[in-house]
Amino acid sequence: MRCFPLLALLALAAPVAAAPCGGNFPTFLQAMRTEALALGLPESAVKAVLDDAQIDPAVIKADHAQGIFRKTFIDFSTALISKNRIDNAAIYGRKYDAAFATAEQKFGVSRGVILAFWAFETDFGQVQGDFDTRNALLTLAHDCRRPEMFQPQVMAAIALTDKGDFIPGQTKGAWAGEIGMVQMLPRDILERGEDGDGDGLITLATSAPDAIVSAAHMLRYYGWRAGEPWMQEVRVPEAMDWSQSGLETELPSAAWQAMGVAPKIGQLALLPASLILPQGRKGPAFLVYPNFKVLFEWNKSFTYVTTAAHFAARIEGAAPYEAGTPDAGLNTDQMIALQQTLAKRGYEMGKADGVLGAATRAAVQAEQKRLGLPADGWPTPELLDML
Repeated sequence: MRCFPLLALLALAAPVAAAPCGGNFPTFLQAMRTEALALGLPESAVKAVLDDAQIDPAVIKADHAQGIFRKTFIDFSTALISKNRIDNAAIYGRKYDAAFATAEQKFGVSRGVILAFWAFETDFGQVQGDFDTRNALLTLAHDCRRPEMFQPQVMAAIALTDKGDFIPGQTKGAWAGEIGMVQMLPRDILERGEDGDGDGLITLATSAPDAIVSAAHMLRYYGWRAGEPWMQEVRVPEAMDWSQSGLETELPSAAWQAMGVAPKIGQLALLPASLILPQGRKGPAFLVYPNFKVLFEWNKSFTYVTTAAHFAARIEGAAPYEAGTPDAGLNTDQMIALQQTLAKRGYEMGKADGVLGAATRAAVQAEQKRLGLPADGWPTPELLDML
C-alpha cells in the first residue's frame, strides 16, 4: 500500500487524458488503464479494478428511470418522512451520541442533517444496495451522460483498492456507485473518510460512527457553516413580487420581512436567505440559508434536498410544514410537453424528462413573469395552455 501525495489526489478530479465515453468497452478500459497509470496509481490496483469489469445494464436503466423525482414535494416528503423514521432517528441519535458529538465539535454539522440523510439513503444502514460498485462506476464512466463525474470516481476506487478499503467484485452499494451507510462516492471516502470509532479503519458499510463523522467531514468540506441554520418554515403574504422567490435570489432576512414574509415560529436568522416555494405561492414556504445549498452536494434533486432539509429540522424539533392548498400541477406527460415548449423558446432545458428541476423552475418563472402571471415557479395547466 502506498500513500498518495496531495497533488496526485487532486489530479483525480482532473484526469490527465479522459477516456472517450461510449464506444467499445474494452477500448475504453484500456484508455482508463493508461490514464490511471499516468496518475501514478499502482499497476496491481489498476488491474484489480479494471480486469474483469463489465457493463451493468441495470445501472443504465436505473440512471435513466428516476421516476420518484417526478413526484411533487408534498407527495415525495409524505412518502419519505414517516413516523417510523422519526422514531428511529431518535433511537439512533441516542445510540451514537458520542459520534454525533464528535461530528458537531470537529466539523460543526448538526446531527439532524446527518440523521436525515442516513435515514433516506439506507434506512440507517439497513438497505445499502447490492450493485457491484466497480461495475457501476465503470458503467457510468463509460456512459456519455456524466463521464466527467464518474471517471475520477473510478480513479479514486483504484486508490482505495491499493489502501485495502475497496475490494473489486465484492464491494457492493447503490447503482450510482455510492458506498456505505450514508452512501458516499469513492473520492469522498478517499479524501474525507474518517475513523469515527477509533479502530484505525474506515469502514462506512459496517461502522455507524465512521459513517457519521465521515458525512460531517464531507459536508464541512463542501461549505457547511457551523452553528448556522439551513431552513425555516415561513408564511407568505397573499400578494408579493413572487419573481423574487427561488434559489437564484438571495436577500437579507430584513428584506424578506419587509415584503411580508414571516417565520412560522420564532425569529428569522440574520443571514442571507432565499425563499423557496416547492409547489408555488399557495403551498409550503421556506426561507433557506447558505447551509441549505451545501446539501446539493449530497443529492442534486431540489425535491429530495428540500425534503431532507425539512426532515432534519423535524428531527431537531420543528413542526410539520403547513401544506396549504397548492394549485394543481402537471402530470408527467404535461411536464414533458412544457419542457419541450420551453426548449423551443430558447431555454436550456436538457432532456425533457418530466422532472421539475432547477432549469425548468427558472424557465417557468421567467415565462410566468412575461405573461403577467404570479411568477412563483410552479407550472400549472393554465401556464401550459397559455404557452
